[in-house]
Amino acid sequence: MFPPTFLHPVPFLASREAMDRVWSPEESRQYTHWLATHHYENFHVVSLLLPKRLHQDFYNVYSFCRWADDLGDEIGDTAESLRLLAWWRSELQAMCAGNARHPVFVALAGTAREFSLPVTLFDDLIKAFEQDQTVTRYRNFEELFEYCRYSANPVGRLVLGLCGYRDAERQTLSDATCTALQLANFWQDVTVDLQKDRVYLPLDLLEAHGYPLDALFARQFDARFRAAMREAVNVTRGLFMKGLPLADSVDRRLAIDLELFSRGGLRVLEKIERQDYNVLGSRPAISKLERVGLLLGALTRRTFSRAA
Repeated sequence: MFPPTFLHPVPFLASREAMDRVWSPEESRQYTHWLATHHYENFHVVSLLLPKRLHQDFYNVYSFCRWADDLGDEIGDTAESLRLLAWWRSELQAMCAGNARHPVFVALAGTAREFSLPVTLFDDLIKAFEQDQTVTRYRNFEELFEYCRYSANPVGRLVLGLCGYRDAERQTLSDATCTALQLANFWQDVTVDLQKDRVYLPLDLLEAHGYPLDALFARQFDARFRAAMREAVNVTRGLFMKGLPLADSVDRRLAIDLELFSRGGLRVLEKIERQDYNVLGSRPAISKLERVGLLLGALTRRTFSRAA
């Protein structure tokens, strides 16, 4: 096995031994397994509730996403990130042509083939990370939703595909949930994104409430910001509610995971409301105890739902 300890994306890029190595399918699967279960920010990417036979496939898809994310956010140079994301797309194309070289794509090739996962979904995710390098403001919710179409919705469709669901109705519900999750994360991390000169609150929303960008960068909380954030939270809650029926149309194991994510996102919105929409003063977060409560609630609701 190479190396004794596997490498995260950025140090992997700096290792000629890792980059030049010919990775076998088994070594590649070991690598994606390791990356999915050891990467920072990882939150049990493969739930214990999902069928064990799908775990490796989820590791493979997750590893693709983590690499693309790191190439976009961890390099520290816009031009270099764009170059590396273009390289990542070329590796995706090589996989589609049957010439996978990178361990993530060597592992992913079998998954994409077995589950007929559209290559466009992977390419859309790369587009989103490329967009992050060049677009830091969004005029309105329509532009933001279009960004989420690339950055969030493909993930939900890939999950559905791995679980055997490919119909348009479920995909539409999944899109609503994934967009809502992306927006909830944006509202949770307003100050984090400001440090990267990124503003996801729509500019026309801020303007409608008379709140200028310089006040946002000054972390100025007032009635104007409160009103804008309240509207953003309401839009996001509407998307969560639109997507909730998806859990009633899938396998019980997946349903619990889907409901858990949706209820977690709704809890973030509740926390924003409880702190009077002041996400500029403190970041709303869900505690471990609350996560346990959400899981128990999802398990209970799914149990009674199936019984009914």
